[in-house]
Amino acid sequence: MLGDHLGTIQGPTSMKAMPAIGGMPTLETTASGLTGMLAGAEVTSFATYSATMRADGSFYGECPNAGVVMTADGVATFRATGAGNPTADGGFVFKGVVYFEAQAPSLGSLNGKAVVYDWIVDPEGNATWDLWEWA
Repeated sequence: MLGDHLGTIQGPTSMKAMPAIGGMPTLETTASGLTGMLAGAEVTSFATYSATMRADGSFYGECPNAGVVMTADGVATFRATGAGNPTADGGFVFKGVVYFEAQAPSLGSLNGKAVVYDWIVDPEGNATWDLWEWA
């Protein structure tokens, strides 16, 4: 069950092709300098993740501890997994789970929690990352 909405982070992304895995396309996405609110703190986020197409045309992706969230009082790192699909207009939608490891006191409430998310990217590469506590 979804718990409290923990925040929204938005900004530009860029994508590039990576070597195929098992004959299926793999895409790497970089989200650099996204901004917003998370757990009541103003944040800037940076991440790189890759997603590989599956036989049914959907994608499975991972951010293997390659995410950083910066606040005025410190940082948090994160790892995430998700599944998604391209949209009819050329964007992407992913849903998944993210786990934070916060050093910043303002983000400490995220430690030890599973956080679920929607990651929506429009055709121009602008992303919106909405996060909820998994209660």
